[in-house]
Amino acid sequence: MSKKYIIAIDQGTTSSRCVLFDNKAGIVSISYIETRQIYPDNGWVEQDPVEIYHTQLKTLIKVIDKKEISAKEIAAIGITNQRETTIVWNKKTGEPIYNAIIWQDLRTSEYCKKLQNKGWEKTIKEKTGLVIDSYFSATKIKWILDHIKGARDLAKKGDILFGTIDTWILWNLTRGKVHATDYSNASRTMLFNISTLKWDKELLDLFDIPLEMLPEVKESGAHFGDFEMEGIKIPITGIAGDQQAALFGQACFEKGETKNTYGTGCFLLMNTGKKPQFSDNGMLTTIAWGLNGKVYYALEGSVFIGGAAVQWLRDGLKIIETAEETEQNAIDVKDNYAVIVVPAFSGLGAPYWDMDARGAIYGITRGTTTKHLIKATLESIAYQSMDLINAMQVDSKIRLKSLKVDGGASANNYLMQFQADILDKTVERAKIIESTALGAAYLAGLGVGLWNKEDILNHRKIDKIFEPEMEAKKRNALINKWHKAIGRTKGWED
Repeated sequence: MSKKYIIAIDQGTTSSRCVLFDNKAGIVSISYIETRQIYPDNGWVEQDPVEIYHTQLKTLIKVIDKKEISAKEIAAIGITNQRETTIVWNKKTGEPIYNAIIWQDLRTSEYCKKLQNKGWEKTIKEKTGLVIDSYFSATKIKWILDHIKGARDLAKKGDILFGTIDTWILWNLTRGKVHATDYSNASRTMLFNISTLKWDKELLDLFDIPLEMLPEVKESGAHFGDFEMEGIKIPITGIAGDQQAALFGQACFEKGETKNTYGTGCFLLMNTGKKPQFSDNGMLTTIAWGLNGKVYYALEGSVFIGGAAVQWLRDGLKIIETAEETEQNAIDVKDNYAVIVVPAFSGLGAPYWDMDARGAIYGITRGTTTKHLIKATLESIAYQSMDLINAMQVDSKIRLKSLKVDGGASANNYLMQFQADILDKTVERAKIIESTALGAAYLAGLGVGLWNKEDILNHRKIDKIFEPEMEAKKRNALINKWHKAIGRTKGWED
């Protein structure tokens, strides 16, 4: 077989990465560059779109150079990306008209409240599966059109384009030939009807967004275009938003199978099959992926601040130098001080959906040390994930036996053991915790016939299984304190 490799482009909130996989889905090499975040105002989060693409291109070239392989040996490229992040650029020049507005950005919160007060919540949920929140792309696009000089005129002329990160990277990799996205990313914009699989005219009119700005929507395993390298055209045959890609990478192909990705945020997804299932408990209904003429759906819950809370300990409070230190620090705490950290730096996601919540620390005494704070910050990630899982079990009427986990923070053994303890369920960590990149690689490989679904199931290997060990009395007491802390944190900005 001459074409042995798949490249997964994984553009995240804090880094651009590329992972090179062999034809058995083993990781051959990884290239990684951190990306800057920009904070122009309170609650605003932006990035430079040009920097995003240039860092991503550098990692792509570097991951190939590391192994000295040629373009002829690359079967396909898959793309996965931070979702909802919004870029608008000039179609003629290729230049962004504003910075990328990141999914964490809160500047449109007040506008979202106005939409809620006007009664749009039910319509938007029925059409898109989403709640009205500044998290999603629609209000970010509207903000750019309303606030950037000349943007509306350019939009009316059909001279500007919108894209989530996958679309921006695809457009650049194909030198402006392809303006497209996949079902999973489209379903995160608050503009895409997940039942009709089309951009929704009523919602476009509501946000005053011209249809001409929006990308073509394709299946997640479609042939999107080609990246030319060394005179060779390498097909781009897989695109999925990062959390849907992780669900695919964890081989959650059957209804009810569930994964949690511990990254900058934490994202819990459950495969709900070929029909959208709507939530009564604050979960989102989203498209998991489209393949071979079929669309699969998922229930999703989001923890906005997961690994980002550990970054706060490192960069904000400067009480650790590396994320790896947190595991031993947490283990070192032997007493029963119940310090609770609620890291609601960007509000609370599901099942609370409170844009006005803010971070808080509870239970501090004279004996509290930095190690208690580190331990409590790790535990906050598990508590937030627990709330999502409990709500999702109610919605789906499925009781989970185990949870598949991946993402950088899943390497932390203390966190994974605490997650198993607080859930009272088995936690199963994949050997390859790069499940997001792996999912993009699988989609790309399926797109060129390198693998089939049986191959994917055979590839999957378990690194470690964590069994619950905590006594029920202690578990219940901790959960009660967590929920008391959540209650006191909500509505802080009201």
